[in-house]
Amino acid sequence: MGKEIIPAAEKSLNLIRGRLCDPSYVFRPLSASSDSNYSKLKFIVSTSITEGCNNSILLLGPRGSGKAAVLDLVVGDLLEEFPDSVSLIRLNGLLHSDDNCAFKEIARQLCMEHHLLFSKMASLDENSQFIVAMLRECGLAHKTIIFVLDEFDMFAQGKQRLLYSLLDAMQSVTSQAVVIGLSSRLDADQLLEKRVRSRFSHRKILFLPPSREEFDGLLEHLLSLPADSSFPNGYVSRFNEKIKNITSDTRFKDILRTLFNANSTVNSLLKFIFRAVSLMNLESGLLSLENFKAALSSMQRQPKLEAVRDCSILELYLLVCMRRLEVKEQSSYKIISVMKEYKTIHDSFQTSDYYAQNVCLRAFEHLRERQVICYTENRGQSQTGEYRPMKLLISASELHQGMRSHACCPAILLKLLDH
Repeated sequence: MGKEIIPAAEKSLNLIRGRLCDPSYVFRPLSASSDSNYSKLKFIVSTSITEGCNNSILLLGPRGSGKAAVLDLVVGDLLEEFPDSVSLIRLNGLLHSDDNCAFKEIARQLCMEHHLLFSKMASLDENSQFIVAMLRECGLAHKTIIFVLDEFDMFAQGKQRLLYSLLDAMQSVTSQAVVIGLSSRLDADQLLEKRVRSRFSHRKILFLPPSREEFDGLLEHLLSLPADSSFPNGYVSRFNEKIKNITSDTRFKDILRTLFNANSTVNSLLKFIFRAVSLMNLESGLLSLENFKAALSSMQRQPKLEAVRDCSILELYLLVCMRRLEVKEQSSYKIISVMKEYKTIHDSFQTSDYYAQNVCLRAFEHLRERQVICYTENRGQSQTGEYRPMKLLISASELHQGMRSHACCPAILLKLLDH
């Protein structure tokens, strides 16, 4: 039975992965409401196209909130509705924040769009005049140019000549254009100079994390299989029933709550589902709660725990000694104090893991480079390290958890840490 179900499991796996990598499929259900950001943006841009007016708008929200995906949905729909009335120009602030580079890229895209000859040798002023002329010609032909400025805040640095030139040209009754800026900075409009701000339309759409109901609907939309005859009999119903059981489980809701407390964007949810689906057992062909637990664990990177897991045995001994000194109410301590505690442990338990002081000093330096420990103050830098006070940068629980997951941690150290 297990081998028979593998082809169907692989097909369902590929189907869900394909959905997760397709922004239009992911954000389409979130755009169904008349109050959604998709509807708001489409209304503004479509009005500009049909009524021949100019507009500028900012899409603001954290990275992964769906600004670019929703914009692509709107642009794709408008290109289908008005194929001969829309021209799209895309710039990215990480690549085109330099004015000369930005004007040249706009001129290049306009020439490509309208089958004109592009001159690489044209100056900034020549490209600027060409853009203004194209705006006028497109306006007379009732064609709207949509300028998409990703990483908008990068264009708001320096003299802002590009923004001023575009917005100033849009003040003419003959031009017909829409400037759409995308930024993860909520104060992006406050970065504009007075002359630019006075020409800006001051329209903003804020991308907030989806509500819990929207997330539940999105989970069902992404994970449920269609009633497709190409799947074996009963497989789709069993798969979908399993998904419903998992999503209604209180333990799954706790997992989602933990995930959202760290990052509540749609992009974070997609990464989480992708990891869970990739862990699916192909023989059973069904997702399990353990898959989602493992996915959450893989997303919760804890650098300090990883640093402890990579420590040598000597470094573990030194960390335990420092923790024992903290238990004795020593908030900071010198290497000499730690070495005394280390010798006490060795004498008490006759351990075989005892190293010379120069080896221990190198281990201390290694721990400091990994930022597991640090000096308590910058003063006394002229002193040698063994006389400077230091402290732990990890909590007792982090140290205990890291040591428990260490491949070669001696049992005596866990016992010493607990007492």
